[in-house]
Amino acid sequence: MNQTPIASRRLLVEERRRLIVDLVEQQGRATVEELATRFGTSAVTIRTDLEVLARSSAIARSHGGALPVTAVTPATHDTPLNIKETRCHAQKLRIGQAAAKMIQDGETIILDSGSTTVEIARQIRQMKFESLTVITNALNIALELSGLPQIRVMMLGGLLRQTSYSLVGPDAEQALAKLSADRLFLGVDGLDPEVGVTTPDPLEAALNALMIRVSRQTIAVLDASKLGQRSLSVITPVQNLHMVITDSNAAIETVETLRAAGVQVVLV
Repeated sequence: MNQTPIASRRLLVEERRRLIVDLVEQQGRATVEELATRFGTSAVTIRTDLEVLARSSAIARSHGGALPVTAVTPATHDTPLNIKETRCHAQKLRIGQAAAKMIQDGETIILDSGSTTVEIARQIRQMKFESLTVITNALNIALELSGLPQIRVMMLGGLLRQTSYSLVGPDAEQALAKLSADRLFLGVDGLDPEVGVTTPDPLEAALNALMIRVSRQTIAVLDASKLGQRSLSVITPVQNLHMVITDSNAAIETVETLRAAGVQVVLV
């Protein structure tokens, strides 16, 4: 780990904690002493940060430091969205930017719930569309796009999943079945070329599968840590994906396997 202290400017507490999560994820571990040196603060402050982050499942506490939560948590665990947003944030931002550039004026798109798809919504806010229709089952994405007169937001109803701010279930499926879209941007918890794309919740998986059926193009958006992971519920085999947008940390073997299956892979 680079021991050069973060710039002399005073970091906000939440900003420092997000950077701590990023560093732990990137390095695979971090000690209190390393982090204190990195951020130019006391060991006591870092220990407090780590305790707060561990309570919210952003990292796993270890003796004298921290580990990525994935090191001690099975892939089937349904992590709250606010925690997911702290992980691999720089990569998700780049993925969101690349995905948003694909959207054409006048299109109808579906934005699935997730910490990467919300980055697409944030990019859409900054773009100049004359008209765009966004179908979503995510409360936070609908709020992100609210108040923009050129963006028509169609919110699916259903049962609220508090961990993901998403609406799922028969009501959501009935509403979606009457619609069609040009592109689906699908957020997933795991993508294994042998099993397919997966998510922890069966109701979410059923709705995602319907999103694929009503869309002309399906684009999975996920950071490289999700590649090779398997979660409880299978959404679809990888052959039903048109494209995967992920970051440059993706294992070349996985990328080649996806491309051999006919999936276009974009690395950012």
